[in-house]
Amino acid sequence: MRKVGLPRFELLFRMGEIITKRPIFDCQMCGVCNLRGTGMTCPLTCPKDIRNGPCGGVRIDGKCEILPELDCVWVHAWERSEKMRWYSARILIIHPPLDRSLDGTSAWLNFLEDKDCCAPPGWPDISIPRPDTLLGRERAS
Repeated sequence: MRKVGLPRFELLFRMGEIITKRPIFDCQMCGVCNLRGTGMTCPLTCPKDIRNGPCGGVRIDGKCEILPELDCVWVHAWERSEKMRWYSARILIIHPPLDRSLDGTSAWLNFLEDKDCCAPPGWPDISIPRPDTLLGRERAS
């Protein structure tokens, strides 16, 4: 990749994600995609930008406390993850905060370069399990 030029690859991959992931999953281009861990629901569509489950303000009808006309992103994520054949247990993983320096970059390239697996600078080194782990459908009861 480096011989051809990383900026060209970045542009190519970023455009690929914008064309595919944005219309299908409402991708917010955070650079650290976790769709398989959130029932194929982009958690950054939450008005509070919450990455690790609902905020506690979810209404009894499953609506968002900030925008009551919207369903809670995390209610969708949980329901959809229950239907996933693989990766359904990944919704139980607590993720470190997003590395905001990756905003607007290609999550696919960041994955290939292992940039998406660690906490941002200043946070404890919490590694996120790679996709080949937690394939089971089991959930904690």
